[in-house]
Amino acid sequence: MNSNWTDFLRTGYGATVTGTDISFPETMPDSGKQIYALSGLAVLTVAGKDAGQFLQGQITCNINDLTEQQSSFGALCNPKGQVITTFLLIKTAAAFWMVLPDTVLDAVKNRLQKYILRSAVTLTDSRDALCIIGLCDSTIPPAAPLFETSQNGLIRVNFGGRYLVIAEPDTAIGFWSGQVGTQGFVAESSAHWRYLDIMAGIPWLSTETSEQFIPQMLNLDNLGAISFTKGCYTGQEIVARTHYLGKAKRALFVAECAAPMPAENAIVSDDAGQAIGKVLLAEQHEGHCKMLIVLQLSDKNHDQLKLHDHPNHPLTLVNT
Repeated sequence: MNSNWTDFLRTGYGATVTGTDISFPETMPDSGKQIYALSGLAVLTVAGKDAGQFLQGQITCNINDLTEQQSSFGALCNPKGQVITTFLLIKTAAAFWMVLPDTVLDAVKNRLQKYILRSAVTLTDSRDALCIIGLCDSTIPPAAPLFETSQNGLIRVNFGGRYLVIAEPDTAIGFWSGQVGTQGFVAESSAHWRYLDIMAGIPWLSTETSEQFIPQMLNLDNLGAISFTKGCYTGQEIVARTHYLGKAKRALFVAECAAPMPAENAIVSDDAGQAIGKVLLAEQHEGHCKMLIVLQLSDKNHDQLKLHDHPNHPLTLVNT
């Protein structure tokens, strides 16, 4: 993360930066308009005259569907069709920006590098060059299509009624100052943005959850993140077979629980104590713990779920 950006947040707004979290002191009442500094996400830039063709052979979404006005969610899979990472892919005039969890960026970059061979493609870690901001304005009803994108000095992507804003540090500093200073936005912790991602069913992966689930188990088809007509890409055979010959044996659900926030990969059990799922992500906000869990799809009763390590705390599925 850019040092000028974090210094600005610390000195101007009292930010505390810890690992992938940025939090702020509560100085103003909730206005329904929140702004977030998202250190948990980062950008991998894929550039070069062969960049589009290269990505088309590696990822689940269709490069040909992207424009500078429409981005896409997607996934990078291993040959077994298991998702290495999910990402938001943005097409700019000069390159593709892959927005993905900071913790997996290095591994993804190294893996993609192996497939470049003689292609005219460059991969650049843009952690220091680009800042990512989240905006949430509950005073304006969502209307734009999912992942609709605008590019005018900075990039803004509709994230289901919220917005991701990506900009170079100086532009990000000016944008933040304007949103807080004159537009009434209140700085909120990045943990709260993750909480909202969970409620929206956005399945970000980490090094602990990478390469465990095929895309349909993460409901990526519901996010428009899988093209079944684009042709071959790494893992495509497994993904297509699941789509055309049957269905995934597991799926993603939003759940809540009064137990302490579980770790990633925590076991979810049924009423008989049998393991039937795992926790993908979890986050707490104002005493509420929400999580994304991957559950087996069967005739089993999902009404009596629990975390294996906290059997006295029932786990409830949330209708979103």
